[in-house]
Amino acid sequence: MTSTRTGYVFDNDYVHAVDQHRYLTECYDALTCSRLAETGVSLGWRCWEIGAGGGSVADWLVRRVGPTGSVLATDIRPIRPYVHTHEVVHDPLPDGEFDLIHARLVLMHLPERDAVLRKLLRALRPGGWLQLDEPDIGYCPVLLSPDRRAAELYEAFQAAKEVLLAEAGADGTWGRKVAGAMAAAGFVAVDPLPVVYPWRAGSPGVRLQINHTHHLRDKLIAAGMTEQDLAEVRALLADERFRASSTVMYSVHGRRPL
Repeated sequence: MTSTRTGYVFDNDYVHAVDQHRYLTECYDALTCSRLAETGVSLGWRCWEIGAGGGSVADWLVRRVGPTGSVLATDIRPIRPYVHTHEVVHDPLPDGEFDLIHARLVLMHLPERDAVLRKLLRALRPGGWLQLDEPDIGYCPVLLSPDRRAAELYEAFQAAKEVLLAEAGADGTWGRKVAGAMAAAGFVAVDPLPVVYPWRAGSPGVRLQINHTHHLRDKLIAAGMTEQDLAEVRALLADERFRASSTVMYSVHGRRPL
């Protein structure tokens, strides 16, 4: 199978990637780990963390499975020494190997996401769990802003990111589609949980948005934003009068049939 990807928008080699992983940890680890705990993951389980990033979820899994279990952590460009290089679209996967597979903010970037779901189903043992945590960036409304122009600029910033993702082969609204795609791939007991968070100056989600103005600076300018636009977005995000809703994060469970 030939990938149609034109490139991953967020590059792990970039200087801002470490900060991005830290803010993602602060934003979403509480949700991710509470949902993982609902699967019953415990001593002796065999787990696979796809797109391990900064490694915080893999570290949590290691503590849960203990010395009798195992955690395979992979990424296309690892930044932690214990994370293995693996490209989930093309690289081989074992059959019936894992009790639990988790991926966060991964399949949204893969045009081959439906085929990957079928591969992940086969990689689970019968009864094994898949958890996907994926966003829908089509929803992130401004709730309060100093003025209408600032709100419109923030909305333009978010729209530009959605365009960048689409041009790279990603689906920014994938979160809302995950449950249906998992059911179509053969998973059972599919259970989606949608969650939103308040964004305000200093919150992890807002720090992540500020990081994006730096991390994606060149791409955003190529898409039509200016340095002044990005500076004004940063100023708005630091303004105590700013309030927004986060994007919707969907944490979705499914199991391989027995």
